[in-house]
Amino acid sequence: MEYNVGEQVQLYLLVKSQTKGIASNGKAFLTLILQDKSGDIEAKFWDASSEDEQTYQPQTIVQVAGEIHEYRGRLQLKLKQIRPTNEQDGVEVGDLLERAPLAVKEMQDIVTQYIFDMKSPAIQRITRHLVKKVEKDFFLYPAATKNHHEFVSGLAYHVVSMLKLAKSIADLYPSLDRDLLYAGVILHDLGKVQELSGPVATSYTVEGNLLGHINIMVEQISQAAIELSIEGEEVMILKHLVLSHHGKAEWGSPKPPMVKEAEILHYIDNIDAKMNMLDRALERVKPGEFSERVFALDNRNFYKPTFHN
Repeated sequence: MEYNVGEQVQLYLLVKSQTKGIASNGKAFLTLILQDKSGDIEAKFWDASSEDEQTYQPQTIVQVAGEIHEYRGRLQLKLKQIRPTNEQDGVEVGDLLERAPLAVKEMQDIVTQYIFDMKSPAIQRITRHLVKKVEKDFFLYPAATKNHHEFVSGLAYHVVSMLKLAKSIADLYPSLDRDLLYAGVILHDLGKVQELSGPVATSYTVEGNLLGHINIMVEQISQAAIELSIEGEEVMILKHLVLSHHGKAEWGSPKPPMVKEAEILHYIDNIDAKMNMLDRALERVKPGEFSERVFALDNRNFYKPTFHN
C-alpha cells in the first residue's frame, strides 16, 4: 500500500488475519492484517471485546477510517473507525484480492509447454499426472501466507517465473538435465495446495501444520509412480529435488541438495522469492527513500536509488 506517514485514509479492506493479545493494562486487543489489491497493512484494535473478536474474523470486509503511522520501520494504520460492511456497500471479496500479474490461461499454457518439452517419459508422465490432479487449485492458490507471492495465483506465478529462470540457466549450462530441473520447479511447491487453506485469508491446514508441503509432495510422487507403474532412479531423484529445495536444515530442508539440478533448483527458488519480496517492498517507496524492514531478508531496509525509472 502506497501511503505517507500522517495521511488520513478511508478505505474498504479485507481482514487477512487476526491475532489476539493482552495489553499492559490487562485489556484485550486485536492485531488485524488488512488487505486490498495493493497489499496489506497492520492495524491495532484496542480494548477489543469478545464480540469484536467474533466480528472481525478473517475474510470479513470492513470499512476503516484512520491515519497512517510508522512503527518499527513499517507502516501501520491507526484506527479511528472500523465497521463490517453490508450489501449496501457493494464491495465483494474479489474486489480486494491482489492477483498475479499474468492471466491464469497464460500461466497454464506456459506450464503445459514446459511439460511437453520434457524428453524423459517417466519424468514427463509423473509431472503431468500430479499437475492434472490439482490443476484448478494450483493456478488459484498463493505460494505462501506471507513473505512472497502471497496473492491469488501466486503459486503458479512463482513456478512460471522459476521455469523461465531455469531455461535461461540451462541455456548457459548445457550439462544440466532440463527434464529434472523443469520437473523440480513445477513440483517443488505443489504440495502447498494441501498445506494452505486457499486464496482468501490464507492459513495453514491441519495437514499443512502436521506434515508440510515437502512431505506431502514426496508422498504424492511415490503414489503417482505406483499409479503409473513407473520404476527407476528418476522417481528417487524427483523426490530428492522436493526434499532439498529449501537448501539447509535450518531453512526447513530435510536433506541438503546432493544432485546438481537440486542445487540449482534451490538457487532459482531463492532468487525468485527474494526478487518478489524486494519488488513488493520497493514499489511502496519513492526514489531516495528506504523501504520498510523486510523480515524475511534479515530484517533489512532497502534503498531505492534516485536514478531508477
